[in-house]
Amino acid sequence: MNRPLYLTGQFLLALPGIGDPRFDHAVIAMCAHDSQGAMGIGIGAQIADLGLHEILEQFGIDVGDAPDAPVNFGGPVEPGRGFVLHSNDWGGQDTIDVAGRWSLSGTIDILRAIAEGRGPSQWVVALGYAGWSEGQLDREMTQHGWLSLEGDPALIFETPARDRWARALAGAGVDPRFLSSEGGRA
Repeated sequence: MNRPLYLTGQFLLALPGIGDPRFDHAVIAMCAHDSQGAMGIGIGAQIADLGLHEILEQFGIDVGDAPDAPVNFGGPVEPGRGFVLHSNDWGGQDTIDVAGRWSLSGTIDILRAIAEGRGPSQWVVALGYAGWSEGQLDREMTQHGWLSLEGDPALIFETPARDRWARALAGAGVDPRFLSSEGGRA
């Protein structure tokens, strides 16, 4: 019997040869995965020329003391929708605890809290998300393309986006020089 994999609180890394350029060297922080489907936030790439201050200004929020942090490409689904991955020391209207490792919020209250200096101690802003329909990710995990790794919040909050893919692989003992974009045949 095939049992579904529940990867909430883990990272998915796109391996060479995944076949979808939107996920080239992607690092996805998995936030939900159950029998209905899966959802994660991309943390491996930033959106060029877009910072937190611009997003705050679009919502009419005074930037206050908030740093003009880069915004991550969260995924190809709903790229105009914002999410914040953050430490578990803050909770708001829609905050979801992700396996005790980090939290996810997607409403404007977290942006206000960050701008006012009363938000979480650690956070990453992203636009869009990666989503899979019922059973889709389970099927994809049986093929080449994705590697699942234990979710360490330090990868999200203490590692620059450009280094997350390589650092996650290194932490798992994988040397990316030995990864191939082609599958073998027996």
